[in-house]
Amino acid sequence: MAKATSKKIARESEQELAAQLPFPCHGASVLPDVLVESYNVELRRKRRFVGDRANKKAFAALVEKWRKLVEDKSDEKLHELSFKKLNKKKLEQILLKGDADAAGVVQAAIDDFAERLSDVIERYLEQPDWKKTELIFIGGGMSGSRVGELAVGRAQAILYERKISLKLEVIGSDPDEAGLMGAAFLAPSWIFKGYDAILAADIGGTNMRAGVVELRRSKKSVIEKVKVARSSVWEHAEDDPVRTEAVDRLIGRLKRLVGWSKKHKVRLAPFVGIGCPGRIRMDGAIDRGAQNLPGNWEADRFNLPALVSEGVAVMPGQPTAVVMHNDAVVQGLSELPHIGKTRHWAVLTIGTGLGNAKFRMRD
Repeated sequence: MAKATSKKIARESEQELAAQLPFPCHGASVLPDVLVESYNVELRRKRRFVGDRANKKAFAALVEKWRKLVEDKSDEKLHELSFKKLNKKKLEQILLKGDADAAGVVQAAIDDFAERLSDVIERYLEQPDWKKTELIFIGGGMSGSRVGELAVGRAQAILYERKISLKLEVIGSDPDEAGLMGAAFLAPSWIFKGYDAILAADIGGTNMRAGVVELRRSKKSVIEKVKVARSSVWEHAEDDPVRTEAVDRLIGRLKRLVGWSKKHKVRLAPFVGIGCPGRIRMDGAIDRGAQNLPGNWEADRFNLPALVSEGVAVMPGQPTAVVMHNDAVVQGLSELPHIGKTRHWAVLTIGTGLGNAKFRMRD
């Protein structure tokens, strides 16, 4: 208990210091437009993470449960569901045009998953920082599919039935791009004045993405719209690389995007924004929560922002600024241009894990 208390005190002191800095640090609680009141909350129930009940693996397990039940009772093989890796496109095809029994299996899994997602949301709303939440965006890979949309819609109905007036929305941008787009809001817009775009990286438990994010400003020079002009993805989970290889390949992709930008006369700011799983310390180290990444990313001497800053020269002879935050935080920031008058909002990202972040708009 004493150890946990000392960690909390250290984190709060770190956040107070971060709030006094003119430029956001890694994992900052104070960003130009929002306060990050909570992120990477690790709720447990019976020694298991609550979020594991509503991630991609959990949905796949529900599909398998219902498939076995139907096959056992009907003595028929559901060939459409009889392979290990069901992707989003295949599931959509089954729902729309597949065998009725197979479609029924997918729909049953969606209903069960929505029930679980509703339960998980209720647990988050019990947390002090989440109590005023008006709106939750659902992001991550699963949200970018019809299956994900149906699950969110069903979860919304369940919450209303439980007398919870909270609004659920699927994240507005393609979830594969939202994790890049949000990087534009990790630093004040004035540092990007005179530039067309920034570099961004989105690191997940399955994929790593790198991209060029275009910045579009209002007449007051406020960034009001962002767009991914170019990106590349590497499914590292398939290759099972060591940490050094993973970092080298990420840096290589960023360097190629620098070359692409020069070729297409895109003025890149000397800045890279990174979204990465886990609790991010002020110095760029990862405190915890990076267990799905290749190798030990929580080692004290490992510092991804420093390696990226050293390895990626946007402008020859000038240092490249790098800001890293939790990947759910960055994905949530992509909604800032569309948040309207909502003051308390959050994001849940359904992927290899279940990412989470809670925001409050700054006055």
